[in-house]
Amino acid sequence: MLVAIGAVVGLLTTAVAILIDWLPEQASEQREGIDFLFWLTTAICVGIFAIVAAVILYCVFKFRAQPDDDTDGPPIHGNTTIEIAWTAVPTVLVVIIAIASGIVLARNDRTSADALDIDVTAQQFAWSFRYPNDVTSGTLRLPVNRDVVLNLRANDVLHSFWVPQFGQKQDAVPGTVTRVAVTPNKVGSYPVVCSELCGLGHSLMRTQAVVMPAAEYERWVNDQAEELEGPPGQAGAAVFRNNGCASCHTFAPAGSEAEVGPSLDRLAARARELDRELPDFVRESIVEPDEEVAEGYQPNVMPKTYAELPRDQLDALVQYLVEGQRGGGTG
Repeated sequence: MLVAIGAVVGLLTTAVAILIDWLPEQASEQREGIDFLFWLTTAICVGIFAIVAAVILYCVFKFRAQPDDDTDGPPIHGNTTIEIAWTAVPTVLVVIIAIASGIVLARNDRTSADALDIDVTAQQFAWSFRYPNDVTSGTLRLPVNRDVVLNLRANDVLHSFWVPQFGQKQDAVPGTVTRVAVTPNKVGSYPVVCSELCGLGHSLMRTQAVVMPAAEYERWVNDQAEELEGPPGQAGAAVFRNNGCASCHTFAPAGSEAEVGPSLDRLAARARELDRELPDFVRESIVEPDEEVAEGYQPNVMPKTYAELPRDQLDALVQYLVEGQRGGGTG
């Protein structure tokens, strides 16, 4: 009977573990090892739970007191064999999990000689990504089936880089550089999440990781580099687009109509109100956005990661925004 109860409990628990879709989509080689550890630990836990639940249920029915029995149960000293077993078996199981975890962690940190290095900057409350040719982007773009090393740093407080579909997670720590390896193996778009509580805007610290075919990725990188090397207006438009400015601001030359932040079509009027030179005001608004906060908007909302832009890209962005005021955005 004890075995039958254990079998039923084990089957029911296994069904719950298998039939419910607990894990996000798998989109990296590292997730394969992480998922193996998850299911190894789950299998061990299911087995232990089935044994313990079976013993408890068996004892409840087998040794329950009769309704008119008010006597105390007999004193029991214990069972040395059982005590050794319930000490030794968990020890062995924990060692198995520890060894498997060590192997998976070591493999997940391993990269090839041609791994792609991408610098990741975290700051309240945004991510910024810089590629080897100095292209910057607010969206992480990766080639499929290639090892990637993300070099993480934080400009203010602790953040934590996590793409659930990749499995790997790593803190970004002020004052140091941490690294995490990823080998995406499925084309698609996946959320980049900050998994470390980093302030009031923590829940908004989101962007996307776009995994692309290798040829498409190389074409994108080359196109961005060519645009950045082009005329200032073209380069500025590329910087504006790549760094997500259109997701928060209205700016007619870029065709953006977002209203999270102030309209960029009125920069000239705002500079006149403050008696400031327009280029200086635009540059300060990018690198120190809390110095002059537009009426009706809150400070500490626009991230300061744009101060990390390469100098030539920042200059191009400033010129693009300044020249954009000639299209009727001066009033």
